[in-house]
Amino acid sequence: MPQNEVIEDAIRKEVKLVPEVVIRELLANALIHQDFELTGTSPMVEVYADRVEISNPGEPIVPVDRFIDGYQSRNERLADLMRRFGICEEKSSGIDRVIEAAEFLQLPAPDFLVEHQRTVAVIYGAKDFKLMDRSDRVRACYQHCVLQWVLRRKMTNQTL
Repeated sequence: MPQNEVIEDAIRKEVKLVPEVVIRELLANALIHQDFELTGTSPMVEVYADRVEISNPGEPIVPVDRFIDGYQSRNERLADLMRRFGICEEKSSGIDRVIEAAEFLQLPAPDFLVEHQRTVAVIYGAKDFKLMDRSDRVRACYQHCVLQWVLRRKMTNQTL
């Protein structure tokens, strides 16, 4: 994984581009929600200098703009097995954790895309606010609002 070197309290340490919890949750989602009926394709992780893309075969059952508050598993038995092994937790909480982590670390909002027979999750590395375009900012506002609603918290200008 790409990483930066920072000096904190006179100690040099390496900081990864994307937090481990985000990668774990997105990989678990890619495995659980893949469409096993599609052949010649499998989950894929692509690492770039400024982002990580994790994709799985099949278009999502739930629209991407409902990933935060909606849930429907394509492979419920696999999801149950992965929960028992401790790989994933409750239904529909993985994307919530991904967005919470991105907000906490002040990373750009994750992007979820539907491509030809693939679902892609894109998590970006750090980016200055002034370099974010309108779609980055709107996506961050939308995801924050929905996350607050799901967590039964009030959204305010301060939380945003």
